[in-house]
Amino acid sequence: MALTPTTIFYMLLGLATIVPVFWLNRDLFARATTSGVEIVYYVTALAALFVGWYFNIAYMNQYGADAGWWHWTKLLFVNPASASGGQDLIFANVILFPLWTIIDGRRIGMRASWWYFVMSLVTSFAFAMALFLAVRDRQLRAATT
Repeated sequence: MALTPTTIFYMLLGLATIVPVFWLNRDLFARATTSGVEIVYYVTALAALFVGWYFNIAYMNQYGADAGWWHWTKLLFVNPASASGGQDLIFANVILFPLWTIIDGRRIGMRASWWYFVMSLVTSFAFAMALFLAVRDRQLRAATT
């Protein structure tokens, strides 16, 4: 699997979307300890990020100039099994995830909770969800101390 300038660009873009989460929440990370469930979220996030990148890079290598959001989305619906997973991903990531992160994040005082949706578009939906849950857990623990 070859890393091309395009795949490296997208990897750097994805990493760049992660930095603001830790920058905006630096006070949470400076004073709170890490819980067991938070560690599970981080491990899940990293696994989702690396496995997702593996398959996205393979996709970009295989389809070359045809690779893109529209083409990728069309491939979600090539058969009923993939269409079932594809529609779940689209509804969850495009509608439910932004509503959840924005509404719940505001209720508990998270900074820029909408950013997790943006991050999900260039990293991985599961990565962004797991990172949201980790920071949410840390935010809730900080609010009770």
